[in-house]
Order: sequence, then C-alpha cells, then structure tokens
Amino acid sequence: MDVKIIRSRKRKKTINAKEVDGVIQLYLPMGLSREGECKYVQWAKNRFGAQRRKNELGADNADAVLELRARELNKRYFGGKLSWVQIGYTTEQNAHTFGICNTAKKTIRISDRLREMPKFVHDYVVVHELAHLKVPRHGPEFWKLVNRFPKTERARGYLMAILMGD
Repeated sequence: MDVKIIRSRKRKKTINAKEVDGVIQLYLPMGLSREGECKYVQWAKNRFGAQRRKNELGADNADAVLELRARELNKRYFGGKLSWVQIGYTTEQNAHTFGICNTAKKTIRISDRLREMPKFVHDYVVVHELAHLKVPRHGPEFWKLVNRFPKTERARGYLMAILMGD
C-alpha cells in the first residue's frame, strides 16, 4: 500500500492518517525526524492493512468457516467433548502470537495470518487452543492432548521458522 506523507508547519504533535483511493495519506508535523516518520509509516500500513483484512474476514464469512473446522477437529481429536462460547479470527494479535484461549470465558481467537499458511499449520493452532479448554497450562497433560494431532512437530517447526523471519 502506497503512503503519501503530508507535513504541516501548523501540526505540532498530532498524527493523522486516512485512506484515499487506495493510498494512505499520512499527516505529520514538519519537525518530526525521519526515524519518527518511518515509525508512523509502518504504523499506518499496519493499521490500514488490519482494517482491510478485517473487512475480508467479514466478506468471506471466515468466522463461521473457522467454527465448522473447530467442530471437526474437536470431534477428531477430542471426541467432540470440548465446548466453547466463541471462536473467531482476529487481526489484532502481535507477530509472535497465532492463537489465544481465554479459559475462563471459553473464547478462542485465531490470528488471521494463519489463513495464508498451510492447512496443517492452521489446524495445529486450532487444536492447540482447543486443548487449552481442557488443560490451561503447557504441561505434560496438555502436550499429550496436542500431540494427538499428527503433524504437531512439523507445524511447530513451521511457526518457529516464521518467527525467526520477523
């Protein structure tokens, strides 16, 4: 996504950004350093990229598809015994998190970045988070559940390699 920098002498501290015809217009103070500019360019790209991905998730009905996949994986690896209140994609997780399970609320959030990864990696993360519904911590009992998924080690290696590239 292209970014057009617009500096203003009147602007002292505030930063603003909007998208116009597919171009991010980033309004910056005149006195902001090049380092600061780079930081805000990245911020704007991340912000508008996340919004674009969020819109795509809605258009693709992605959460409903994820719910069905989670039910299939629950049946296959947990005998259909697990239950949750909500499972859905999020565009707001940090670069080192691919899924999170709130065991108290029984909600699971899966990073939308997984949609671009191989299916076995996506399924591994879902199985991993489903396992937290039964065992909250990463102890031996937890890993015993997760290792029912046959490509656990391969998927973990893939994710580690992704994180090394960040």
